[in-house]
Amino acid sequence: MRLLSNPTNRLALLLFLAGLLSIGWAAEGLGWRAPIPAARLAAPSPALQTAALDSAIGLRQDAVRRTPTDSVALTELGELYLAKARLTTDPSWYDKADAVLGQAIAQKPDDARTAVALGELALARHRFRDALGWGERATQLSPTTVAAYGVIADALVELGQYERAADVIQRMVDLKPSLASYARVSYARELHGDLPGAIEAMELAAEAGTPGSESRSWALVQTGRLYFLVNDLPAATALFRRADAETPGYHAARAGLARVAAAQERYDEAIALLQPVTLQAPLAEYVILLGDIFAAAGRPAEAEQQYSLVRAMSELYRASGVDVDLELAVFDLDQNQNVAAAFATIARLERERPSIAVLDALAWGYYRLGDDAAGLAKARQALRLGTPDPLLLYHAGKLAARAGHIEEARGYFERALSLNPRYSVRWADDLRRSFEALGGAAR
Repeated sequence: MRLLSNPTNRLALLLFLAGLLSIGWAAEGLGWRAPIPAARLAAPSPALQTAALDSAIGLRQDAVRRTPTDSVALTELGELYLAKARLTTDPSWYDKADAVLGQAIAQKPDDARTAVALGELALARHRFRDALGWGERATQLSPTTVAAYGVIADALVELGQYERAADVIQRMVDLKPSLASYARVSYARELHGDLPGAIEAMELAAEAGTPGSESRSWALVQTGRLYFLVNDLPAATALFRRADAETPGYHAARAGLARVAAAQERYDEAIALLQPVTLQAPLAEYVILLGDIFAAAGRPAEAEQQYSLVRAMSELYRASGVDVDLELAVFDLDQNQNVAAAFATIARLERERPSIAVLDALAWGYYRLGDDAAGLAKARQALRLGTPDPLLLYHAGKLAARAGHIEEARGYFERALSLNPRYSVRWADDLRRSFEALGGAAR
């Protein structure tokens, strides 16, 4: 399967995978893309998955206690700890994974499976250069280990090395068409503006998954996200419900249903859906979204209660070795607080990993600081591939309008509105007002 219909267009073979998210962080727009699950748990509910996983962890712990030098048992235990982190959204499991995987690689430095697991851990902690190193080491040890190419591709994308990532993704697809490879094809097409192709590939990813598994439910949710992006709310709702039915209580499916309800301004329903999700899976993504819904519903005090949790959550992730600098900086810019410090953080990150997400964040930082010319230049860079992301388009429109580029601004706003006018709970009303202020027809 080729990433795009024209395989000679190398720049088109790009993707943006969800390094922003790991298990606990996301923002609207580019951030609402969860990483492909490393675990393949097929139990029918989170409770049963937890029981099965805890049983497996206990068995591997017993094996390690009996033979502390058993590198296979150590690696398997590390993989299970990563799965536990994902299932519970508790980042402290990263430290446990780090310890046993470190022991495993010390016992057997030439083990590709351990290198892949260490790469996945580094991705989850947003240590993308480390992840790249582990992925490349794994492919050197075992050139046909497909998962290693996923680690490399994800790291390259976060480092802004899109053309190299494209080659790696194509290699992955050629080696094994699967949920993981189809999902990356989907992101490649989405990033380049081919939304029908992105939906097609993500549907193939879902078909390749095992019914009832987290990975298949994840793919169903991601397909729903794409339909939500193009404002096909009935299709999105059906997919979120299907994922919830196949994996009862799946937090990503319930959060998707809350997003649909919020987009339809059914705020009480959205809150009722999302509040239990934030207790089950206390991810910053969900907490921020709940705060935004409270704000849209005219309940500012409850919104502030949610927002106040975010900084405390960031400290928990940092304590477990997760780099959340970009995500916290974007949150601060959205809140219009700590702007100078947030901007400095993003400017540093641009030098380290100039991805589209970082460029968009930098553009938004320039907007907050009032440097519209510099911000618009960064926004244009972030949109250079034609990415159909309403939040990126909104940021670009705000900058272009204030810089006096009225036609350009109107074009950005119109494109965002043509996708899904209520994609962003926080910015939907301002998007519409900004478009109408420039002479755009009311929507």
